[in-house]
Amino acid sequence: MPALIEVPLDLPHVRVLHTSLDGRDLTVTVESTLESATCPNCGEQTSELHSYGEPIRLRHLPVFGLRTRIELRPKRFICRRCPNTPTTTQQLSWYEPRSPHTKAFDDWLMLNLINSTEADVARKCEVSEEEILGALRRMAPARVDWKSFTSLGVMGLDEIALKKGHDDFVVIVTSQQEDQELRLLGVLPDRKKETVKAFLETIPKRLRATITAVCIDMYDGYANAVEEVTPGAPLVVDRFHVAKAYRGCADKLRIREQRALKQILEEDAYSALKGVMWPFRAKPENLKEEQKEQLELLFECSPELKKAYKLREALTAIFDERQTKEEGGQALRQWQEDVRQSGLQCFDSFLVTLDNWFEQITNYFLNRQTSGFVEGFNHKVKVLKRRCYGIFNLGHLFQRLFLDLEGYGHYVPE
Repeated sequence: MPALIEVPLDLPHVRVLHTSLDGRDLTVTVESTLESATCPNCGEQTSELHSYGEPIRLRHLPVFGLRTRIELRPKRFICRRCPNTPTTTQQLSWYEPRSPHTKAFDDWLMLNLINSTEADVARKCEVSEEEILGALRRMAPARVDWKSFTSLGVMGLDEIALKKGHDDFVVIVTSQQEDQELRLLGVLPDRKKETVKAFLETIPKRLRATITAVCIDMYDGYANAVEEVTPGAPLVVDRFHVAKAYRGCADKLRIREQRALKQILEEDAYSALKGVMWPFRAKPENLKEEQKEQLELLFECSPELKKAYKLREALTAIFDERQTKEEGGQALRQWQEDVRQSGLQCFDSFLVTLDNWFEQITNYFLNRQTSGFVEGFNHKVKVLKRRCYGIFNLGHLFQRLFLDLEGYGHYVPE
């Protein structure tokens, strides 16, 4: 006699009639233990058995590597309360009508799909890609469920291109909860103010009141939409977007100065400056001794570039220092004055930007809030795009992002 063990089926309201094994295919035939069904016409329970439906076979969780299927003949009941005494087919809780799988198997597919592709999961789980997509439509939400939130915390808005080299942007809306958990709120088809505003208006008022800050880049469409719909939430322009702007100004001056130096210096003298871009961009405390010497040589050849470098690092130090919004604002105004006194023009465009977004930039000093969580999530989106060779349906994109971000919390068995 072969060694036997018992394995719980974990399907409620059924009894096992018999099992059969054909190679790697295990079929478990069951019947329902429930003796009634709900009439779809009157909504009442009916317990008069009429007949049995055609057998249905549902793919279930594998047992010791075997492809497992559940076979069931649904009970049909007749309702004497309704005219024409209609019949109704009993529906059990562990599968959905017209689904080829049990709900447990669909959950297992979703768990496998996290950080993977439909094609890969189809091969591993021995199903078709169409079945994977069908399970995804049944099991993963295509839009946010506001009922699952008690608060929103810090909200982030940022765009990402669906196609490389195209201006085909979608807006990713995320929320960082008090426990630092990241939640996906929306995938918007474009970055127009009207689109963003329409989405924000779908947020229930009880949740709008829980938004502690909204992190954005320097785009009027985001700012205006947020101010009109959630005026109580402070707008914070991410310090790293600000840093990109002022560091870019200094870098443009470096490029211009190096081109000029290349024209006037001997080839041997200019060769000592090759590769100076990296020391110029790096944090001073991370520089090696030879890199410091290379920078000093550059600054000897270009005093203006030395001024720009010091001003750039002074502005970074302002953002690094813990201070109040008022203190931070005063430091930024003093920095603006220092730039004007320096006679440099490379920061002129940034000075205008700083004036235009001064309130939102200084809001950073309230809680030193950044949109680093948004940028980190955008990296996950890019990885998903590469892994799946592009996703252009917004509902499908939301589902896949939801799986990668929150899937383990939803589909890991308890």
